[in-house]
Amino acid sequence: MRDHPHGESAHPDVWTGRATNRVQWLLALGGAACMALGVELAVDSAWNSGIAPLVMSVVGCIAAGLLVMFGTLAFVHVDLKLDKDSLEVRCGHIGLPRRRIPLDHVAGAEFAPHVTPRQWGGWGYRWRPEKGTAVVVRRGEGVVLRLWDGHTFTITVDNAETAVRVIRDRLRPSTPGTTL
Repeated sequence: MRDHPHGESAHPDVWTGRATNRVQWLLALGGAACMALGVELAVDSAWNSGIAPLVMSVVGCIAAGLLVMFGTLAFVHVDLKLDKDSLEVRCGHIGLPRRRIPLDHVAGAEFAPHVTPRQWGGWGYRWRPEKGTAVVVRRGEGVVLRLWDGHTFTITVDNAETAVRVIRDRLRPSTPGTTL
């Protein structure tokens, strides 16, 4: 780490980080296959037992396919944006779900070297009463925020140590005349 002269910021005004999980693209393909099966049933069906079972099968395959496809694509990656006032977490390509946490609600930040989906019950936006809330898109390093209300919020993100350092620097009160 290089030294910065007094008055020069050690971090940019906006720090961004990201974590990606390419495995979930395979799950999305499974959802697309389910949808294709529903379309195939609708177009080329030779069911002799009536229309109701056919409609239920078509609608079920298409609905399951959409749910799996969009549910997995929502958590292909997570973006973390940290500015001077807040931390914002956005998931997937459309940015939903999204959570914005003002820095004055953050009591501290810690580096977690090993966050796994198994600890949280899978990928995605997770809540566990004993652990708090998390956005987990892959196994690896993460940031654990301790909030003033007693809750924790964990985010898997690449270069999490730098994110923790930036958060801690922004939480530190800056008083004129002091040097770090």
